[in-house]
Amino acid sequence: MSWESLPGFVSETEEHGEITVVVDPARLLDAALHLRDEAGFNFLADITPTDYLGWNEPSVAGYWGSASGRDINRPGSWGLAKTPAPKPNRFSVSYHLVRVASGAREAPRLRLQVWCGDGEPVPSVISVWPTADWHEREAWDMMGIPIEGHPYLKRILMEDDWEGHPLRKDYPLGGEPVRFSSAE
Repeated sequence: MSWESLPGFVSETEEHGEITVVVDPARLLDAALHLRDEAGFNFLADITPTDYLGWNEPSVAGYWGSASGRDINRPGSWGLAKTPAPKPNRFSVSYHLVRVASGAREAPRLRLQVWCGDGEPVPSVISVWPTADWHEREAWDMMGIPIEGHPYLKRILMEDDWEGHPLRKDYPLGGEPVRFSSAE
C-alpha cells in the first residue's frame, strides 16, 4: 500500500517489518484524521519522542568489541558498521498506530512520524485519539517537545518546579551530593 496520498506526506520506509510514514508537522492533524477515518487506524498505542542530538556529526573511531571483550591495542573503526542515514532534524515524534477490528486475526500497525527542532511545536492529536493526552504530556515533560493545542500541558512525571527535560541527550548528568546522617 502506498501512503503518498496521506496529507503532508514526506516519505515512507519499511524496515524490520514496520512501516514508517513521515509527514510534515504542520499537516500532522490532517494526516491523523485521514489515518483514523479513511485507513481505519482507530487505536493510538504510544507516542515516542526521540532525541538525535549529534547524530549527523562525523562518527569517532573506536575499538571493535566481541563477546570475549575488546583488544585496546588493536583499534578498529566504526566504519565497519552500517552508517545510518542523516536525520532531518534533532527530534522525531513517533505515533504508533494500530487498526483494531473485531474478529480480525491480525492488527495492522503503522508508525506515523514527524520531525521537529528544539522548541518547535507539534500539534496535539487528542481530538483524533483521546489516549494521546498523557503521552503528549510525557513527551513535553521528559523531552521538552511543545505540544500545540494540548488542553493541559503540565508536567506528568517530574515535579512542577523541575528544571530541564531528563531524557534529552544534553541534560546534565550528575546528581545531588548525598548527606549521611553520621556526618552531622
